[in-house]
Amino acid sequence: MEITRPDDWHVHFRDGDALALTVPPIARVFGRAVAMPNLRPPIVDVAQALAYRDALKAHARPGFEPLVSLYLTEATRPEAMAAAKAGGLVAVKWYPAGATTHSEAGVSDITRVDDVLAAMSEAGLVLQVHGEVTDPEVDIFDREAAFVARVLGGIVARHPRLKVVLEHVTSAAGVAFVRGAGANVGATITAHHMLIERNDLFRGGLRPHCYCLPVAKTKADRDALIDAATRGEPAFFLGSDSAPHARQAKESAVAPAGIYTGHAVLELYAEVFDAVGALDRLEGFASHFGADFYGLARAKDTITLTRRAVRVPTTLPWPGGELVPFRAGETLAWEIGA
Repeated sequence: MEITRPDDWHVHFRDGDALALTVPPIARVFGRAVAMPNLRPPIVDVAQALAYRDALKAHARPGFEPLVSLYLTEATRPEAMAAAKAGGLVAVKWYPAGATTHSEAGVSDITRVDDVLAAMSEAGLVLQVHGEVTDPEVDIFDREAAFVARVLGGIVARHPRLKVVLEHVTSAAGVAFVRGAGANVGATITAHHMLIERNDLFRGGLRPHCYCLPVAKTKADRDALIDAATRGEPAFFLGSDSAPHARQAKESAVAPAGIYTGHAVLELYAEVFDAVGALDRLEGFASHFGADFYGLARAKDTITLTRRAVRVPTTLPWPGGELVPFRAGETLAWEIGA
């Protein structure tokens, strides 16, 4: 099956020695990928973003275009948004402080930076949102729905021209909000959130390699994601949220959130679309809708998926240790052509 070369609108490459391992498999398949800025230290200005972009390019095939988001903090200034746009950046990422991995520098109350959001709207930058409240009184499985009800609607109402992406949407409530919010609101959907639900975290024991944030929800929520992704709705597009962590960190007393899918991103999506008889809609979701939402040209070249059994390695190399990929030791049904 031949499709337009896809884009990944949400991926964690990490930094340093990890780039030699995380960039090539993404760059081989995708034309563009939005690199998340939650490094240590986070990417908070244009100079840092451009330096990171150059580091990513150094490990990629010719023609691959990394796109880097800025990390939104309470020190971010409105005037920096025009400079970000001029520097070729496309988005700013908001992590509610404490919501996920390396989110400590994020903004707790988004109304404190409404002037920055207004400047983003004026500059034509996209706001990428990790959509969870951090209120400890809210159950972890309800934090996305609470965020949609308490926060996201307010952002959209106050800034109607601002483009907003609800990243890695995981709930039926999130899907419903995006569907009803208008053309300036979109959402990325990961493959792993369509392939697991919360019971998979506990099958046969605690499974840290199925733990991510937002955490996988109920089967009904998973079905809502599959329906949104495979129906051909332009508001929903591919964002892998591939997020590697060393095996020794994941298999520890306090495991960090993140699932690594970078070894087989498109193959996993193809499995989902194939299972519901929607392979003809994979190209729109993977290759067209995200580019359209971000106002960028669609790719001109193509890639080929072949139905062929491929076994996933049990581990992959990682600096100072090893990495356990999603579906380790299992067989995938699709392979990407050379």
